[in-house]
Amino acid sequence: MSAMPDAEPVVPPALYELEAEIMAEVWAAGQTTVRNVLEVLNASGDKQRAYTTVMTTMMRMDGKGLLRRQRQGKTDIYEAVLSEKEYREARAKAEVGELVEQYGEVALMHFIREADGLDPERRRQLRRLSRRG
Repeated sequence: MSAMPDAEPVVPPALYELEAEIMAEVWAAGQTTVRNVLEVLNASGDKQRAYTTVMTTMMRMDGKGLLRRQRQGKTDIYEAVLSEKEYREARAKAEVGELVEQYGEVALMHFIREADGLDPERRRQLRRLSRRG
């Protein structure tokens, strides 16, 4: 029996504004509830959110594979499926890949121009990082 090839990693979806705010709080908390997220969002933002809006959004994010929901008694506990670093890495890889696929050498030329405009220390850091990946 032959081994199945590794499946392509699933690219997490881009975040809408409220989803990004929720993810920031979930990443900061580790595990949290809808009520806790709601309290933080309403305490820190100009816009007051309704409990049902945050609850529905978090349930949808569970369905999208961004959050994992566990039931504890009558309360749903949420945690991020990916760390913030893992999420950003996956999104950046996918978006850069899409740009290069769509625009080819033009996209690469613009990446090089952007890199050339960075200060020398930042360019050295990027070279070190690119050798690791």
